Amino acid sequence: MKKITKNLIVTKDLVSVNEIVERLYQKVSPHIDHARNQVKRSIDTEMVTAYWLIGRDIVEEEQNGEDRARYGISLLLGLSKKLTEQHGRGFSSENLQRMRQFYLVYKDAPPIQYALRTESKLSQNLGWIHYRALMRISRVDARKFYEIEAERNNWSGRELERQIGSLLFDRLAKSKNKEQFLQLACEGHEIAKPEDTIKDPVVLEFLNIPESHKLVESKLEQALINNLQNFMLELGKGFAFVGRQKRITFDSNHYYCDLVFYSIPLKAYIIIDIKTRPLSHADLGQIQLYVNYFDKELKMDNDNPTIGLVLCTEKSNKMVEYFLGNNPKQIFASTYQFNLPTVEQLEAELKREIEEFKRLEKSDTVEEL
Repeated sequence: MKKITKNLIVTKDLVSVNEIVERLYQKVSPHIDHARNQVKRSIDTEMVTAYWLIGRDIVEEEQNGEDRARYGISLLLGLSKKLTEQHGRGFSSENLQRMRQFYLVYKDAPPIQYALRTESKLSQNLGWIHYRALMRISRVDARKFYEIEAERNNWSGRELERQIGSLLFDRLAKSKNKEQFLQLACEGHEIAKPEDTIKDPVVLEFLNIPESHKLVESKLEQALINNLQNFMLELGKGFAFVGRQKRITFDSNHYYCDLVFYSIPLKAYIIIDIKTRPLSHADLGQIQLYVNYFDKELKMDNDNPTIGLVLCTEKSNKMVEYFLGNNPKQIFASTYQFNLPTVEQLEAELKREIEEFKRLEKSDTVEEL
């Protein structure tokens, strides 16, 4: 009996030690991860600085006499050969050309240690993979927007590429006036009111569904849940997932909200209803019902009014305008597509919206007369 008791005490001590080890591990491990991330960030910063300086030296050498420019690719090929022999991979003539372009794009925003008399400087939080994507953007306002958002949201290079490819800046900018457009370009995407969270179209290329593919709503909803992280990245910053098929009940009837999120910046619930067909007035009535229920039964005193968004294949802005009237803007409708948009598609959509707005404005003027 004494032997058994002793074994039990030893076992208990081992359990206690294991718990302490696990607790200590949970405390210590983040220090190592943080240190490694800092080292990686430091290396990225130093390499970005080196590439900017290499680009500067190439450009200055080319400009140091009119005959230097005619050397062109031969100059880069020769430099590439010598750098590769000395420093290994990473200095192909194509990469040297990128470094040259990097300097030309950011010559007025040098690395911080060289930015003596200018407020413009390269961000220490963006790596070469970010700048490779950014310097391909020819429009200064759009490039500045993506720089701010990439740093503010800690986007990976892949996330930045995706946002650029989805024309995020253009989708946000098309519904803004001149003052708001300038603010977007200079300060990034600030969320102050419900419409600031709305994108049109919503791009779902990460689902890998052909544009012509016909889906039932439950299948599309499931696909979004399976790709929730990408979907929330598309929705924007500050979204928290609350649930799917949220049931609301009154008068012995049950209704189900497809997807429910919470916007932390707006401090408001956002209900998303999914339609695999064009928008109808019944869809707007349904989402209005859900919004009213949430506002009355679920919204807390410190929450702002609930926002409703219908995702559909097509919509009529005129129908939305007539249905909602002059009510506070809590209800929105956006189209979605399964491929990345083109600039031409956005321009055509913007032209269509402007023409529809002019028709509505003209109609209102006639009624007043």
